[in-house]
Amino acid sequence: MDISEDEDVIYFTDSSSAFPRRQFMFVLLHGDKTGRFLKYNKSTKEVSVLLRGLAFPNGVALSKDGSFVLIAETTTGKILRLWLHGPNAGEVNTFAVVPGFPDNIRRNSEGEFWVALHAKGTPFSRWVTSNAWIGQTLLKVGFNFKQLHSSFAGWKPHATAVKLSEKGEILEVLEDCEGKKLKFISEVEEKDGKLWIASVLMPFIGIYDL
Repeated sequence: MDISEDEDVIYFTDSSSAFPRRQFMFVLLHGDKTGRFLKYNKSTKEVSVLLRGLAFPNGVALSKDGSFVLIAETTTGKILRLWLHGPNAGEVNTFAVVPGFPDNIRRNSEGEFWVALHAKGTPFSRWVTSNAWIGQTLLKVGFNFKQLHSSFAGWKPHATAVKLSEKGEILEVLEDCEGKKLKFISEVEEKDGKLWIASVLMPFIGIYDL
């Protein structure tokens, strides 16, 4: 979720019309593309759907000048850009592709973006998410959630944060490859020379000095 500078418009995602967000593995396995990107106008109290047919839309971040907004598409590993103003208003393109499953996006004071990866992509996870029938078969026959979740993370929980430029270039990648300090991160916020790191699964707040 992100809010416009005048605090009148709230941008947010609906990850799936078929599954609640807490069942995120079901969204991934099913190959679900019922996600939406929406905005709520506080003045008019109206909700508008800006994008449909998204594959697990997740984090949202406005650009520094408000001309575009980024949406993390978790299943595909893409960061989508929707132009809100200017000559390209209404157009959608791929801003960046990150090496894993992106969760939240946060902009820093310089206009750059930090993307938290819930897990890095593996050959197995890419195979499953690229072929919806495989995941749908797993859903039918049943699976051990913890084992499947672990397999998507390469059997080794870890933490990865990716810094993107205003143009979508990867500027920096920070990793705890062994998961000794942090794992399964969901958000990275830069403030006063530090990164504040959170997880949707783990009970911690991490701090990293830049």
